[in-house]
Amino acid sequence: MAAAEHDAPEPGVISASDRLALNGMGSFEWDLGAGTLTLDPAGMGVFDLEPEEFDNTPEGLGVRIPADDSARLADAVLAALDGGGETYGSYFTVQRRDGRDQWTHTQGRVLRDPDGRPRRIVGIVRDATAELAHATLLRRLESARAKQATIVQRTTEALSRAVTVDDVTATLTGAGALERLGADGLALGLVENGAMKIIALSGESLEILSERKFTRLDGSLPLSQTVLTRKARFVTDLDELADEFPLFAPYLGRIRFKAAAYLPLIAQAKAIGGLVLFYRRRTDFSPEERNLSLGLAGIVAQSLQRALLFDQEREFATGLQAAMLPRRIPEISGGEIAVRYHSAWSGREVGGDWYDVIALPRDRVGIVVGDVQGHDTHAAAIMGQLRIALRAYAGEGHPPSTVLARASRFLAELDTERFATCTYAQVDLETGGVRAVRAGHLGPLIRHTDGRTGWPNLRGGLPLGLASVFEQEDFPETRLDLVPGETLVLCTDGLVEEPGATITTGMDALAHAVRTGPQESGALADHLLDRLWERWGSGDDVALLVLRRAPDPGTHRAPRIHQYVHQADPEGLSEARYALRQALRDWGVPALADDVELAAGELLVNALLHTDGGAVLTMEVLPEPVRRIRLWVKDRSSVWPRRRTPGEAATTGRGLLLVDALATHWGVESRGDGKAVWCEFDAPGDLG
Repeated sequence: MAAAEHDAPEPGVISASDRLALNGMGSFEWDLGAGTLTLDPAGMGVFDLEPEEFDNTPEGLGVRIPADDSARLADAVLAALDGGGETYGSYFTVQRRDGRDQWTHTQGRVLRDPDGRPRRIVGIVRDATAELAHATLLRRLESARAKQATIVQRTTEALSRAVTVDDVTATLTGAGALERLGADGLALGLVENGAMKIIALSGESLEILSERKFTRLDGSLPLSQTVLTRKARFVTDLDELADEFPLFAPYLGRIRFKAAAYLPLIAQAKAIGGLVLFYRRRTDFSPEERNLSLGLAGIVAQSLQRALLFDQEREFATGLQAAMLPRRIPEISGGEIAVRYHSAWSGREVGGDWYDVIALPRDRVGIVVGDVQGHDTHAAAIMGQLRIALRAYAGEGHPPSTVLARASRFLAELDTERFATCTYAQVDLETGGVRAVRAGHLGPLIRHTDGRTGWPNLRGGLPLGLASVFEQEDFPETRLDLVPGETLVLCTDGLVEEPGATITTGMDALAHAVRTGPQESGALADHLLDRLWERWGSGDDVALLVLRRAPDPGTHRAPRIHQYVHQADPEGLSEARYALRQALRDWGVPALADDVELAAGELLVNALLHTDGGAVLTMEVLPEPVRRIRLWVKDRSSVWPRRRTPGEAATTGRGLLLVDALATHWGVESRGDGKAVWCEFDAPGDLG
């Protein structure tokens, strides 16, 4: 009895087993040899078992533990027993008599003989439902935080590449944008002149809001109220807005969304617009979700503010460039000119590229394309001054070499370290004569009437400014002939410089684009920019000038063709012969083809061998008084050819003898600073 009294707990003291029971925890002992499992009363409570329901065997717990969980629990025990482990633990479910699934945890300790054989297992079982529910909540919160962090990171990364306002709207409405924001729809508005302008809509059914693209900023719509109050509003049932905003009520039945977050866009303490995120199935906004929405609004606001500033700077830059370039191109006779200018997209970093077309005395025209070093407002300002100075020197009637020498001196005296490159040419569209000079710049590209293109060899001088500093103001002239129907192209290097490639690659691409482009100068200029400036990107400015001499096909009764043949150009010589033969066939006199082709070949070879430059070949029909074919070969030499009588062993000197034998008449005429050798052939039949 005394022993019993000694073992009994003192009044007011809770036993260990009672403490376990209070904590939803019980103990067990498993005799492995006898196969019996003993649970204390608290353990019986954990399994929701009555004494008469349990047979004190591990198998007896099967009435409460599902088969899958039972198998998993058995695997954990066997792993500890066979692996020599001392402890094991496992979570499993207990199906209580009220149908509720209870998460349960067991922790066991294996007791062994001195020789290591397991004898029994003692341990505890406990109700782990609350514990796992809390862990699940924590995991859900952690997952939500990770999702929110991902939304912020992706949105920030996407908007970091947006430069203009259009870029921002494209980022928020493009593929995957709504998923990136965690929303089902979006509306974006900007404050503009006291009104709210919707600049972006994304999401099914939201296009109907475009009817309210411009609204007064008076709080009559939920988004304008948000902007005016600068307070976010989270709505879980859009129908709640009907009474407060009658103007919005007609749209509620047509918008397929349930909830929305109306967010002010605030940058530099100023509300610049508003953002609405729409949701189809959202029923509430947790504090974390509200903070996320406000964070997204802040990111969008900063991106929009940056884009608005960029667009303003861009407008200023393009305005400055436009003011420096000629306002209009003078009308010319005998041809057509098209000019184009594209600016690089770099904010206020404007370039110094320019073009100009200058009316000159004696019905000539001066054309120039150039580039001042640098990409800033200083370069643009120098460009404007240099363009005006060069125009003045050209207008005074100076030859091209003098124009560039004076322009170089002017730039050197501007007290600037900048230099400039340019190509300048004086063109007489009546005769086709071109006098071109180059100062460290890309030369012209010419498209011939047969579609071939070529880069004439223009001798060049140093860039403007540097030429005067180094006292080398020598800009040698190169004389070219532009026959009727030919096109001359001048451009700055932005049109031919491909990132990562040599300039020759871009020059080849330009030549190909000119060959395959349309005939009309304006259409060709657009074609070149579409094919090349868009291809290379917008990293540099581009100035482009296209001049085409008017075609001269003659008339139906007196047709005419023209061809320019470069010096040392076998392909051009062959093309000229083919053009003559084709024209004679078209004119109905193919019988003359052999004689005309032979005579033309002799005259062209003489011009190309004995003069400094190419030759212009013209063939025409002279209808009166006797219909005949006349062939002209014009060159830049003032030395007249003379007919010789070569010896029997001579290999040259028979050209004019052949022409005299083949043609009815031939002769030589002075043409400006050169001459033209001609010959005529009687045309059988009626050419008309």
